[in-house]
Amino acid sequence: MTSSDLWDAETAARYDEASAAMFAPAVLDPAVDLLAGLAGEGRALELAIGTGRVGIPLAQRGVDVTGIELSAPMVEQLHRRRPDLPVTVGDMATTRAQGEYALVYLVFNTIGNLCTQDEQVACFANAARHLEPGGRFVVEVGVPALRRLPPGQAAVPFDVSEEHVGFDTYDPVTQRATSHHYSRQQDGSYRYAPHHFRYVWPGELDLMARLAGMSLESRWSGWSREPFTADSESHVSVWRKDRGAHR
Repeated sequence: MTSSDLWDAETAARYDEASAAMFAPAVLDPAVDLLAGLAGEGRALELAIGTGRVGIPLAQRGVDVTGIELSAPMVEQLHRRRPDLPVTVGDMATTRAQGEYALVYLVFNTIGNLCTQDEQVACFANAARHLEPGGRFVVEVGVPALRRLPPGQAAVPFDVSEEHVGFDTYDPVTQRATSHHYSRQQDGSYRYAPHHFRYVWPGELDLMARLAGMSLESRWSGWSREPFTADSESHVSVWRKDRGAHR
């Protein structure tokens, strides 16, 4: 059983509004452009497709998109916008969708939703099982902000405004972390919503890919192919399934 947080109906109903910044064309269009180019004429599978922020516009580009999503309420929100997009409800580390794909992708830090290393390793293996030989697996995820966490400091803030305060707390031993969100409500009160995740380093992801029969092809700091450097706060990585790898 996965250790991922499960988005319930209430959370799913407000997910798009809470993530409105991620729908901005400047954020979304480069991701869809890159994924469409990698998919080419082939099929694409989005792990943890959520409400379809990326999957729906990618399908609108003519890509044959399928999804896997753990939260049935999130799938309901997706199908209100795109009823014909097929989604299998299940754990992205183990659930199988039908067929083979030229592209499997996982965006917006979602690999961290799998809160153990074993689950993350299983996710890479599951992605590889879905890929045709030479197919690609793409992951977008942040680089752990531990350089901003000096000894004695318990948290790293990532957003501080009148409407929202967010900070991360880290356990460097287990690589478990929690994002703490305090969002201002219409009545002036604040709603607290924690999100648990496991942070993971780029080199660790490369090893997971190798164990699954995939090799690193590209790594950028963003969807517009910006160079990845020691100062990058996130990365978009592309691994390619070795043509001799077993399914």
